[in-house]
Amino acid sequence: QLVESGGGMVQAGESLRLSCAASGFAFSSVEMSWIRQAPGSEAEWLSAIATGGRASYTSDSVKGRFTISRDNDKNMLYLQMDNLKLEDTAVYYCVKGWGPWGTRGRGTQVTVTS
Repeated sequence: QLVESGGGMVQAGESLRLSCAASGFAFSSVEMSWIRQAPGSEAEWLSAIATGGRASYTSDSVKGRFTISRDNDKNMLYLQMDNLKLEDTAVYYCVKGWGPWGTRGRGTQVTVTS
């Protein structure tokens, strides 16, 4: 099970930290990703992190603003989002695996206002 939290409504330029609590599987052995989906748009793969946390991928659209991390002792995945922009408004999901295709949680809404 994957449960996202930490979303909300913020102004442009502010920060949010999303969390994903994982359970029911060997979290430390699974690569993890974050994706987002805005209304009427396809899901966008944002970032991924290897099992040990040292290797990661971040899409060009959020590079320099978003940082993925994980705590294998707590079975937690995080996404630190800085300098948020209006176009970051979407539902954010954590996903099992390296890529956007795996099992995802229910998501957390992020709304960025001007």
